Amino acid sequence: MNGIGWFQIGVSDAQLAHRFYGELFGWTFAEDPAYQMITTPDEGSIRGGLAVGQPGHAVFCVVVEDVPGVCEKAEAAGGKVLVPPTTSDDGLVFANITDPEGNHFGIFQPRA
Repeated sequence: MNGIGWFQIGVSDAQLAHRFYGELFGWTFAEDPAYQMITTPDEGSIRGGLAVGQPGHAVFCVVVEDVPGVCEKAEAAGGKVLVPPTTSDDGLVFANITDPEGNHFGIFQPRA
């Protein structure tokens, strides 16, 4: 817990991102219109995804035990919750936060 467990890159053009990151790093992508899983050549690498249609960000995501609790602590420490605790259809709970300087990052808790 509390380690970096995921990264996300927001893009408007998935094919452009495929070419750029594919040529630069050898990454491959699952073909999904909204969220594409990234596979890197390094089997031990942190996993990640492309958020298609959400351009302008590249963030790391920290694995936590309690997303709502961390959101409360972040606000008390001067941060801001950008995306409140949200549960995906497959049970993943996540949120997006900024630190007091405005740096954006994500948090998530493992599926139940």
